[in-house]
Amino acid sequence: MDTVPIYCKNTNTLVYAPFGQKLYDFMIEHQMQPELPYLGALVNNKVRDLSYQIHKPAIVDFFDYYSPHGRGFYIRSLFLLLCKAVHDLFPLKVKLRIKHSISGGRFCTLENMDEPLTEELVHRMLHHMKQIVRKNIPFERVEMLTDDAIEAFQNLGLEDKYELLKERNRIFTSVYRLDKTINYYYGFMVPSTGYLTLFGLELYEDGILLKIPSAKNVKVIPKTHRNPKLFAQYKMSKGWSEYMGVSTVSDMNRLIREGKVVDTILVAEAFQEKWISMVADRVHQKKGVKMVLICGPSSSGKTTTCRRLSVQLAVLGYKPVQISVDDFFVERDETPLDDNGQKDFEALEAIDLPLFNDTLRRLVAGERVEIPTFDFTKGSKVWTGKTLQLEENSIMVVEGIHCLNPKLTEQVPDELKFKVFVSALTSISIDRQNPIPTTDNRLIRRIVRDYNYRGYSALDTLRRWSSVRRGEEKNIFPYQENADVMINTSLIFELGVLKNYAIPILREVPETVPEYAEASRLLKFLSFFHSISEKDIPGTSILREFVGGSRFKY
Repeated sequence: MDTVPIYCKNTNTLVYAPFGQKLYDFMIEHQMQPELPYLGALVNNKVRDLSYQIHKPAIVDFFDYYSPHGRGFYIRSLFLLLCKAVHDLFPLKVKLRIKHSISGGRFCTLENMDEPLTEELVHRMLHHMKQIVRKNIPFERVEMLTDDAIEAFQNLGLEDKYELLKERNRIFTSVYRLDKTINYYYGFMVPSTGYLTLFGLELYEDGILLKIPSAKNVKVIPKTHRNPKLFAQYKMSKGWSEYMGVSTVSDMNRLIREGKVVDTILVAEAFQEKWISMVADRVHQKKGVKMVLICGPSSSGKTTTCRRLSVQLAVLGYKPVQISVDDFFVERDETPLDDNGQKDFEALEAIDLPLFNDTLRRLVAGERVEIPTFDFTKGSKVWTGKTLQLEENSIMVVEGIHCLNPKLTEQVPDELKFKVFVSALTSISIDRQNPIPTTDNRLIRRIVRDYNYRGYSALDTLRRWSSVRRGEEKNIFPYQENADVMINTSLIFELGVLKNYAIPILREVPETVPEYAEASRLLKFLSFFHSISEKDIPGTSILREFVGGSRFKY
C-alpha cells in the first residue's frame, strides 16, 4: 500500500499514513482522542475538515473549539442544525434569517410565520435541535454540479444563495447535507451533530437568539445581556439596507452589473452624513456640553467620524477643538504588560491618566494649556509649544478607544460630556443565512490601512489581530452601552472597494505560516464581491481613511 509522510504537530511525530486516509481515521489510528475533541485541522496551513483525505506529504495541526477555525466550524454547524429544525417544524414558506451577532450569540428571525413567536415555540425548536444532536447525524460534505445545487436552492426558496453561486462560474460546488436538509455556509463543519454538545435558543426582542459557548470556555454559555442601543443600531442599519434593496452580496452585485452602483454610493454616503448631522443636533440639544467623546474598536473609523462630526458642529456655530487620546500615551518604557509579557497598548493604563484629566479639567476651566504630540517612532511625548484654550462657543471633540470608560475623564463632570460609540456594524449579508461578521469588515479595513500608512504587511496585521480583539473585549465593548448615541460607519458598498486593495496584500502571506489559513479565508470571502472603483467615493468618506485620498488631514 502506498503511504505518504505526515508530520503531526500535536504529537510532534513523523508517521507514514496510507495514501487517501481521512484525517478522522488518522486520528483514530494514532489514538488522538483528547478530552476536548478535535474539529478539523490545518494541513500545510490550509483549513480542512476531518473528512479530508491525505494524498501528499503534509504537516498536520489538529485544532479544537478554542481555535478561531474550530469555533467557525462549530458556529456554521449550529446554523445548519437550526436550519434543519426550522425545515422540520414549519412549512416551507417559513424562512430562517440569521442577521447578526449580539449578546454572545446570533440574532435570527423567522419570516412568513402564521403564528406569533413565543417562548413555548422557541423551547420546542430548542428541544428538536437537541433531539437531532442526540441522534448524532453526520454533516456530509457533498460535491454537486453547481447547476444541481442552484436547482436545489431554488426549490428551497433560497434565491440569494443560488444567485451568488451562479456568479462564481464553478462546475462543482461543495454543499453540506444534514439528513435531508442541504445548505451552503462558506466553510467547513464538524463531523456530526453529536459534536454540538452545548448551545441555547431563546426569545430575544422580535426574534430568537442562537446562543453559542464562550470562546474561553466551551462548557459555558454566556449570560444574555441586553444591549438595547446596539440592537437598535443594528435594526436601523439592516432595515435601511433592506429598504434600499441591498441586503445581500448578490443584491449589490446586481446593482454593479446594471450600472447603478454610483447612485447607491451617493445615497449611502448621504445617509451616513445625515446621521452624523443628527448626532450634532443631539449634542446641541443637550445644553452645556463642552466635550464630545468618540469611542470605537479598531478600524471603526473614529478619526474620520471625529472630523465629520466637527464639521457638523461648526455648522451649528461651535468651534470644535479636536483632541486625540493617543497623544497622551505614557512613555514607551512605562507601558503596562499583558499576560504574555508583551506591551499592552490597548490597556487604559497605557494612557497618562493624570496628565490627560488635568489637561481636560484646565481646558474646561478656561485656561490655556500646552498639548503634547506623541512620537510613535521615539515612543515618547513631544512638547512643541502647541497650546489650546477654549472660547465660549468651543467644544472639544475627543477621540480614542477608552473614551467611554468613565475613568478616562473622571475629573470632568458628566453633564459636560456627550458620548458617541462608533463601529462598522456590517448591514449587508453574504446571503440571508450567512451574516458578515463585523470583525471581518474591520479586519479587512485594518489590513488595507496598515499596509498603506503604517508599513505593515498583511501577515503583521493578522498576527496582531487576536491581541487587538482581546483588548477590545476587555477595554471597549463593556462600555459601549454608556454611549448617548451610536454611529454605524459601515457602508453597504465598501467591501467591493476594499477588495481591490486587500486581495494583492493578502496574496503576499506565504503558505509557510499558520496565518496563511486566515488569509485564504478572507480571499475566498472577498471573491464573492464584484469590484467597485474608488473613483466615485467622496473625499470625506469613511473609506478614505483606509484607501487614501481623504480631504481630511490625519
